[in-house]
Amino acid sequence: VIASVKRWLTINLRNPRAFERQQSNTEMPGFPEVSKITYCEGDPETPQLVKKGDIMLGGLFSFHTNWKERQDTYKKNPQPLQCMRIVVYGAFKCFYFLRYSLIFKFQLAQALRFAIEEINNRTDLLPDVSLGYIIYDTCGSIARSVRVALALVNGNEALASPSKVCPRPAQVQAIMGETSSSPSSAIASAVGPLHIPLVSMTTPLSTCACLSDKTKYPSFLRTIPSDYYQSRALAHLVKHFGWTWIGAVRSNEDYGNNGMATFIETAQQLGICLEYSVSFFRTDPVDKLQHIIDIIRTSTSKVIVTFLSHMDLDVLLHLLSNQNLSGYQWVGTEAWIFDSQTAAGDKNRILDGAIGLSIPKAQVSGLREFMMDVQPFNSSNDGLFTEFWEALFSCTFKLSQSEETQRECTGHEVLTGVENGFTDMSLMPIFNNVYKGVYAVAHALHDILRCNNTCNTSVTLNPSTILQNIQDIYFTTKQGDEVYFNKNGDPAAKYEIINWQPRVNGHVQFVTVGLYDASLPVPVSVCSEKCPPGTLKVLQKGKPVCCYDCIRCAEGAISNVTDSVTCLSCPLESWSNERRDACVTKEAEFLSYEGIMGSLLTAASLFGACLTAAVAFIFFRYRKTPLVRANNSELSFLLLFSLTLCFLCSLTFIGRPSEWSCMLRHTAFGITFVLCISCVLGKTMVVLMAFKATLPGTNITKMFGPTQQRLSVLGFTFIQLIICILWLTVSPPFPSKNFKEFKDKIILECSLGSAVGFWSVLGYIGLLATLCFVFAFLARKLPDNFNEAKFITFSMLIFCAVWITFIPAYVSSPGKYSVAVEIFAILASSFGLLICIFIPKCYIVLLRPERNTKKNMMGRGTPKAF
Repeated sequence: VIASVKRWLTINLRNPRAFERQQSNTEMPGFPEVSKITYCEGDPETPQLVKKGDIMLGGLFSFHTNWKERQDTYKKNPQPLQCMRIVVYGAFKCFYFLRYSLIFKFQLAQALRFAIEEINNRTDLLPDVSLGYIIYDTCGSIARSVRVALALVNGNEALASPSKVCPRPAQVQAIMGETSSSPSSAIASAVGPLHIPLVSMTTPLSTCACLSDKTKYPSFLRTIPSDYYQSRALAHLVKHFGWTWIGAVRSNEDYGNNGMATFIETAQQLGICLEYSVSFFRTDPVDKLQHIIDIIRTSTSKVIVTFLSHMDLDVLLHLLSNQNLSGYQWVGTEAWIFDSQTAAGDKNRILDGAIGLSIPKAQVSGLREFMMDVQPFNSSNDGLFTEFWEALFSCTFKLSQSEETQRECTGHEVLTGVENGFTDMSLMPIFNNVYKGVYAVAHALHDILRCNNTCNTSVTLNPSTILQNIQDIYFTTKQGDEVYFNKNGDPAAKYEIINWQPRVNGHVQFVTVGLYDASLPVPVSVCSEKCPPGTLKVLQKGKPVCCYDCIRCAEGAISNVTDSVTCLSCPLESWSNERRDACVTKEAEFLSYEGIMGSLLTAASLFGACLTAAVAFIFFRYRKTPLVRANNSELSFLLLFSLTLCFLCSLTFIGRPSEWSCMLRHTAFGITFVLCISCVLGKTMVVLMAFKATLPGTNITKMFGPTQQRLSVLGFTFIQLIICILWLTVSPPFPSKNFKEFKDKIILECSLGSAVGFWSVLGYIGLLATLCFVFAFLARKLPDNFNEAKFITFSMLIFCAVWITFIPAYVSSPGKYSVAVEIFAILASSFGLLICIFIPKCYIVLLRPERNTKKNMMGRGTPKAF
């Protein structure tokens, strides 16, 4: 059974088409006669008022405010909503607002009809093009509002037609309505993706600021201002009278909740305190309404600010009157402040002295005469006009089903004898908004059809184009009102400040005591402008607190509010942006392969390694020649290998520092350079020992033969290896973030760990280089042609000069430049050794082969001064 119910609800609620069930021999358990389902679009909706035209406009008005409850048996197609003529508020019935709502909504529909008739009779606006209308009753139901809105857009077919092409032109080109914010938001959400313009102008209840959000309601426009401006204006009005301790009551719907939220926010900024803020809806239980009455009774504030519809206000006034609660200053919105029906009746004496904002007064010539020219039996829709006539004259026709039977209507009652809002036209400002809304659509169509004396009726009307043109229109009505929309689809906010002043005869006079126009510039009179975010507010010495200077926050500090008295320091890894109003993550800096400097050093390192490999190839190619053999080829190849490693080890210094790269870069550099210097030292010792061996009585050759040379290179390198192992064991290098070098950057570098270990590695290399330089210097004047001591002397001189200048340059270089200095020192010393020791030999081998002979190598020349 549960599965059947779920399946039924899924089909009925999620599928836009209703369905019919036909009896079948096969029955589902618990739910007979539902085995076969035939889909259709549902019962067609019946509009209340229709007039054919070349271009159709839709209208949505809540002529009734309630509907008949229905009990679905799940055995037949659910019936559509049936509008009711009785409105139930809580536990009591209110026939008065039944009549008032019907009369008021009928007036709105008449204003729409009047505007369309006037446009059709004009020759300068949409000539030879007639406008028509389709007007539906939404019954005060949001679900029905969406349903009939889609019926206006899609058409009103009775059966589904799968073969029809879906993207056909809309039935109407624009929709006028709805009459309150919640239905308007629902309809705007439904028709927004279709770009059908929804122009709301019928009543103050469609003023919710939420409807200005174009991301949610892209096709919604209105000729009545947004409550954003009214809420702020009410707060300033309260502040003007010095009322700083107030209560607030609102309707529990979009209109009341959003409007009151903006009011409270502005009021708090102005130093106004709220004792309470409560909400209710007219259909809430009596106990909840009584709780609100108790809050008002026990409060100490005497000013009540309301964001209430006239129907919710009537419920509240009924309870207040029954409990004789009076003596409050009421502050209201345009929903009721200029409503003569709300002011009528003894119970509404509670509102005497009320003050609030109202739509500016307006007069539409010819509209009153058009509305007064109505008879119940002269219309194509007798039902609506008949019901209106009954509500207007508090009578019933014989065939009506009204529950309220006072007297029988004749249909010939005289309108001039009735005194109410219908005859005195107290709501003319609202009707004027209807009038302007219809004219806004007409002017947009006039531009699209490129009308002059005639209109180009071959133009295909596109909803998006119509919407765009409505948003861009600007015109002046015959009453002199300027009509245009801002980027949010709202008009300029203009209000009159209305005060209720009771007359001697008991009636209320609405007196205009002020004006509010948000489009006009407001004079500014301040000692100092507000301090924007990113600045610090500092009082000027010897002047009042209204006078201050705006000092920009220091680097690394921000202020993200207006008129801040302090600047907040950014976290360690963040820094202030240029405006000083937000903290941003610091830029991490290190020597990378992508940078120009890193790319150049990488290229130099690879070039050095390739050049060393080329020299090694040349020596191997000519390894049997006298020059190569005379220069201790074994140590030469080992020296070339170590030089290749020296060039390549510089690559470990480039890139983002990591734990392994930090340990590798210094140890690899220390070991390869000691291997290199050991080979050079060994070659120097060989030259020096060879010369000593020629002296009589010496046997040095045996003491420094090939075995001893290998052991010396191995021993010198092993000592450096021990130093590096101790360094890595005790306190190895590690990656770190340097925040001290630059304020707005993070330097990613390798900390040395143990400084003793680092300088021990460099010191040992320096010691070997010094010994090598001394021995080479002593052997520089040896007469043999194969003597390379002078080249080694030059290479060691370059080596020592590079590393002596490296120390101050390394210490004083900031950030990644210290790493670049170290790489430069490695490459410069490596190139010095390679060029000074091996390039002269390659020159002889390749370009002077006649000098690469044993005789030339063994020949003695005159020693030259160094």
